[in-house]
Amino acid sequence: MLIDEDRLHIAIQKNGRLSDISRDLLKGAGLRLQNGRNALTARVENFAADIMFVRDDDIPTFVADGVCEFGIVGGNVLEEFRLSSREPAVEIVAELGTARCSLKLAAPEATAWTGPQGLAGQRIATSYPRIVERWLAEQGVEASVVKMNGAVELAPRLKIAPYICDLVSTGATLEANGLRAVADVFDSEAVLIRTTRPVPAQRHALGEALLSRIQGVLETKDAKYILLNASSESLPAITRILPGADAPTIIPLHGRPGHFAVHAVARESVFWETLEQLKGAGASAILVLPIEKMML
Repeated sequence: MLIDEDRLHIAIQKNGRLSDISRDLLKGAGLRLQNGRNALTARVENFAADIMFVRDDDIPTFVADGVCEFGIVGGNVLEEFRLSSREPAVEIVAELGTARCSLKLAAPEATAWTGPQGLAGQRIATSYPRIVERWLAEQGVEASVVKMNGAVELAPRLKIAPYICDLVSTGATLEANGLRAVADVFDSEAVLIRTTRPVPAQRHALGEALLSRIQGVLETKDAKYILLNASSESLPAITRILPGADAPTIIPLHGRPGHFAVHAVARESVFWETLEQLKGAGASAILVLPIEKMML
């Protein structure tokens, strides 16, 4: 499939957890994708955009080179690319709040850990050598970094290196290989990136429209629409309790002087405890509704 100059191009991971996250995000933004599971590209049916399915570590390169205007990638992959590139022509335009994990230094369970200074002269196996080298420099420690493209957790068992630095989400893989995390090196989450290279006006406009949709999706991910009734005396306490809400809309109730309907968008999670606090402050007829779409 040839690159269409009149369409936007978005790079996402072909398979895996981040691929599913990316597809869900684009679907939430109203984009209808062709299946594309076994293809390198897919056309968006209702928006002038094409999706490219590539390896995660190729996504920053596609975006930096201007082949794709946007990409969705793990922050760890992007950071390694930035540290390895002389001209990392990409910028983060949104942190997606998903696919969170940490790049952690780990050692065999029996290894005594006294702090980063104990790494002096040691070998560390990792798939992210630039990030690890930067961290070592920050700690003022000189150690050898061994690059591995996979199965990093086997390095101590194979006598390649006594320490590893790898991505950890639950820690189950480390535990299964007799390892334990001893230090945090880099925290990561999925991010939406955009090229900083010049883009033709038509594609720039498409990019702004897409970004507006995605920001709307992110804003409504945990947001709820809250409706309640309250007396004028209870309004100050209620507005203080409303979680992460902008200035609420307050409307007089017909036939009930001194009583109002309060409408608010809560940008934080709304728990039962929050409703109980609102009721205790004088709110009644409390409704909490999901928000499907919101244009900022």
